[in-house]
Amino acid sequence: MSAAERWRDALAAWAIPDDILAAAPAAPWTFEPALFARRADQVLDEPETASQRRAREVLPAGGSVLDVGCGGGAGSLPLVPPATLLTGVDDADGMLEAYASAADRRGVAHREIPGTWPHVAREVDAADVVVCHNVLYNIGDLVPFVAALTDHARRRVVVEIGTTHPLSNLNPLWEALHGLKRPDAPTSDDALAVLEELGLDVGHEEFERPWTMWGPDRSATVAMTRRRLCVGPERDAEIEAQLDKIAAYTPVRRSVALWWDGTAA
Repeated sequence: MSAAERWRDALAAWAIPDDILAAAPAAPWTFEPALFARRADQVLDEPETASQRRAREVLPAGGSVLDVGCGGGAGSLPLVPPATLLTGVDDADGMLEAYASAADRRGVAHREIPGTWPHVAREVDAADVVVCHNVLYNIGDLVPFVAALTDHARRRVVVEIGTTHPLSNLNPLWEALHGLKRPDAPTSDDALAVLEELGLDVGHEEFERPWTMWGPDRSATVAMTRRRLCVGPERDAEIEAQLDKIAAYTPVRRSVALWWDGTAA
C-alpha cells in the first residue's frame, strides 16, 4: 500500500458513525468565521513561527501569497509586508468575507476565490509563495491537492500541519459522551511520507506555540465543540468539564512546517 493510500484510509477512519450523525441536532462540520478571524488577529501578535519564517525567506518585496484554505487569514496575513498581494481560497460560508475584512485592516491588496481546492485551481493565478495552514487533515486525496499547490508557487509552497489530527484532542470527549474510541492516525509523519513519495524535496521543522482552549467567548468554544460531538446544549456542562481537563494537560500545540519548491513560471 502506498503512503497516499495509507493516508486516505487513516482519514476515512475518522468518519462519524451513521447513528450518531443521524441524531446530530446540527451539522458537525460547520465553521464559525468569527473564531477564525480571531485566530488571524492573534497570530499577528505572536512570535514568528517556522512556517512564517520559511515563507518569508523566499518572499520578495512586493511579492504575492496564495493562501489555500485561508480561513480568517492566519497563514498569510503575517507575511505582510513584504507581501503586497494576498489571494485567499476557501469554500466555507463567511470565511472569505472575514479574510477580506482582515486584509483591509492590514492595508494590503487582496482577492478572494470561493470554492474547493484543487477544483478551482484553474481560476487562480500563480503566486510567489503558496501557503496552506491546517488543511491537509481534511483532504483524503493528497496527490492532486499537493500537485496543484506546487503548480501555483513560483518560489515555494509552505504547509503547516499539526503533528496529530486537529480533532484528536477531542477523543476523550467522544469516549465520555458516546463511548466511542477515536483514531490516532494519520500524523504529520504520514503527510511527509506522501510528499516524499511524490518525489518532492521537502524540508520540515517542528515547532510549538502556546495553545489556549478558551478564547474570550467561552460559550462559543463550547458551542463549536458541541457541534463537533453531534450533541445538543443539554450536554454543555459535561463538555465544559472535559474541555477544562484537556486545557490543563495541553499548554502547547505542536505543529510542523513542511516546505518545497514550486514549479510555476
